[in-house]
Amino acid sequence: MATLSLPQADRKFGSYTTGEPIQFPSKAETARFNRITYAAAHVVADSLADNDPWLDTNIDWDKTIAFRHYLWDLGLGVAEAMDTAQRGGGLDWGGAKQLIKHALDAAKGRPGAKICCGVGTDHLAPSDSVTVDDVIRAYEEQIEAVESMGGKLIVMASRALVRAAKSPADYERVYGRILRQVKDPVIIHWLGEMFAGYWGKVDHMAARATCLSVMNDNAAKIDGVKISLLSKEKEIAMRRRLPQVVRMYTGDDFNYAELIAGDEHGYSDALLGIFDAIAPAASAGLARLSKGDLQGFHGIMEPTVPLSRHIFKTPTRFYKTGVVFLAWLNGLQDHFIMVGGQESARSILHFTELFRLADKARVLHDPDLAASRMTKLLAVHGMA
Repeated sequence: MATLSLPQADRKFGSYTTGEPIQFPSKAETARFNRITYAAAHVVADSLADNDPWLDTNIDWDKTIAFRHYLWDLGLGVAEAMDTAQRGGGLDWGGAKQLIKHALDAAKGRPGAKICCGVGTDHLAPSDSVTVDDVIRAYEEQIEAVESMGGKLIVMASRALVRAAKSPADYERVYGRILRQVKDPVIIHWLGEMFAGYWGKVDHMAARATCLSVMNDNAAKIDGVKISLLSKEKEIAMRRRLPQVVRMYTGDDFNYAELIAGDEHGYSDALLGIFDAIAPAASAGLARLSKGDLQGFHGIMEPTVPLSRHIFKTPTRFYKTGVVFLAWLNGLQDHFIMVGGQESARSILHFTELFRLADKARVLHDPDLAASRMTKLLAVHGMA
């Protein structure tokens, strides 16, 4: 345990004493997980690069790949080059290709390591001149690049497609074309509110119908669908209508525990950004679930939900800052510098509340180290 003084919303300081961290499950326990789970993993910036931090992307490959090994050690899969890796927010397609190659090379040395890689159209700028055929070619370019490296695919939603498509039929055409070409079944990625109008409809229920039509027509080429609607009711309703061979991967960073636990009709697997931050708790909870200990699973996972809601609070796009901050507190990287200068995206009060919630969720690996680093950050903000 460690004691430190933390600022509060009333501008006063209060003493805070940490609790005990969660115990990591054994390799034998992680080998028996009965859910497929991917953590969307972040990248570690090169803090010694002589660059313009808001403009340039310099990645510490050794630390970035070491974090992937940490996730694999805990029995989690890696969802590579996704939003959590600042894809489109500092990491462009060229950087994503490098990241995917490094991660796939690392996975080859680990039998059984799960990894899927994001492909999309982010090298194609949305504009009125972009056509549906342009979108298809952009998807094909990224798919070919990742498949040539031996990677399995997460087909990410396309902002260019939202701009170019005129109707649900355009989505059916794009997905039908690319899914016929893929070597192995893919995960389809749908982000809900962040891509308003995706599948050709603003209404989620109408959009869901188009998405389900695509999956029914191409079920043999689809491993699962990852949705982030932040509505457990909508996810469960869609889950019950999926083709039998298609998995639901929850991307709901608010309701993941209940969705993973499931009900008498089924459950969701997981592809989550928050699993980067709460990896020890996710692993320990999944170990309990695999033993049939539902109460133990919820006992571990429920305290992580307030932490996740805080990390993902609006503006949600800044959630990566909280993820990287927690990795630094936990000694998984030796600095709190981010690609694009995103370490500045949250306030010191946000960080101090994150510290408290991470401790209550028992995901501070070494409370003494975390308290020391938190104290140093406070000093930088004139709160020594």
